[in-house]
Amino acid sequence: MAKIENGRQSVDTRSIRTISSSHIDDESSLGSDSEINGFTSDRQTDKYGFIGGAQQYSEASAQDVPPEVLRQREVKWLDMLNHWDKWMIKRFDKVRLRCQKGIPPALRGRAWLYLSGGKVKREQNQGKFQELDSQPGDPKWLDVIEKDLHRQFPFHEMFVSRGGHGQQDLFRVLKAYTLYRPEEGYCQAQAPIAAVLLMHMPAEDAFWGLVQICEKYLPGYYSPGLEAIQLDGEILFALLRRVSPLAFRHLEKHKIDPILYMTEWFMCAFSRTLPWASVLRVWDMFLCDGVKIIFRVGLVLLKCMLGTREKLKACQGQYETMELLRAIEPRYMQEGYLVREILEVPVTARDVEREHHAQMKRWKKNRGELNFKPPPRMHGARLIMLSEPPRRQDLQQNPTIVLEVPQPTLKKGKEEKKSKKKKSVKKSQPVVEIPNPYPLPNDPPPPPSDPLPNNEPPPLPSDPLPNNDPPPLPSDPLPNNDPPPPSSDPLPNNFPPPPSDPPATPPVRDETPETVPQTESDSPHQQQARPTDLPPAKESPLQRSTQSLSSTEQDTYL
Repeated sequence: MAKIENGRQSVDTRSIRTISSSHIDDESSLGSDSEINGFTSDRQTDKYGFIGGAQQYSEASAQDVPPEVLRQREVKWLDMLNHWDKWMIKRFDKVRLRCQKGIPPALRGRAWLYLSGGKVKREQNQGKFQELDSQPGDPKWLDVIEKDLHRQFPFHEMFVSRGGHGQQDLFRVLKAYTLYRPEEGYCQAQAPIAAVLLMHMPAEDAFWGLVQICEKYLPGYYSPGLEAIQLDGEILFALLRRVSPLAFRHLEKHKIDPILYMTEWFMCAFSRTLPWASVLRVWDMFLCDGVKIIFRVGLVLLKCMLGTREKLKACQGQYETMELLRAIEPRYMQEGYLVREILEVPVTARDVEREHHAQMKRWKKNRGELNFKPPPRMHGARLIMLSEPPRRQDLQQNPTIVLEVPQPTLKKGKEEKKSKKKKSVKKSQPVVEIPNPYPLPNDPPPPPSDPLPNNEPPPLPSDPLPNNDPPPLPSDPLPNNDPPPPSSDPLPNNFPPPPSDPPATPPVRDETPETVPQTESDSPHQQQARPTDLPPAKESPLQRSTQSLSSTEQDTYL
């Protein structure tokens, strides 16, 4: 029953479920059962499988694609289907463009199953459909399903005969869904959705395609109360204000609720409204881009039928407006014209979601919480794929699984250069000889203890006695008893002392005047061995002390 609510005519939610089914029954039967059974096998069918004039606008509105172009598209689609994950993740814009051009008929069923995510769903639930098919089912739903079988595309060759394989598969799919989602049960608008899928794929694939459409694309559409379809009706009406203000004001003036004209459009995905060629093109884009395509089609039809003043002159009331929307002119539903208009409508998935949140706030304010909370809606095949991890076992492609790569053993970049530089510096450093901590007068001078890198000249050896103090005298012959000073570069305390040299033989005393012994610095052999770039070594304290002694003292000391 219709009632006035918030200044606009609305429909009681308890009768919505029967309104859509009664409207479908009146327009989908297209004749009695005797007329349907009276068709013989010699009647010709069109390329879509329809007998006679069931789709009178299908052939006229279909665009003939040249065979060469069709073969090229088939090759491209086969490549995409064989590498589906790669195309969906990296080149989804190309997939969308090819869906807008139309999927080749030979690959449409397989492409629909991949786009909707039914392929992954079937792999994740292997044997589930066979399990549901073997169960008896709920009797209250089975009776309703059996009554609706002959109403689904009765002039199509799959469903033309009672008890044929088409009707049997349709019954199996719908019964399995009532067992898969017992809280939702069965809605009569699900039958045409399942029938369209069965025309392009087997029963099991059609079942999982139906599950994806009901849960991902149109969640809540077929639940008790049909609250989701009422929300989307308000969204459509709000978007119409931006797309066609003239049509919006006309519908608002006559207080026509959106549920009166958009229920069958949205719940059946235009499968009972458009010519079959246009239905297939709409479904190609719908399964790729999501529910925004359904909104665009509805906006295009409303704009074409109510968007001009000439059209509105013939619609002076509510009844005339509803009759005009039920009898849409064929030229607006032709495949080429409709697809071009759909692509030009400036409505995105973000616009739909933004308006959905606004309508939800208004719904809660006026009516309270929803009785049935559907799962979140997925806008397109790419979001559906990303929400469910793929498990493609029979596809010829690598699965999209992220693996942890072990860290490389070799260092790279600056760290590698630094490590190589340190190794080269260590290799280039010469071996430092340990000097004798107890030098004798005839011993060569010790080499520099700390050579500098980069071939820089070493600094001059420092004087062991700072401030030019006189050297101390030896401990034995001198009265001071001071020990000789250690070398300029003594060894650590824990280093073992070198082996002692044999005592030197005292020289023979001679009457000739004693001369100072030649030091290492004056030896020609040592001068040849000394590097040219080093300054002459200074005399050690012990040598200077021996030079200052007399000959007698030297004999005694030595």
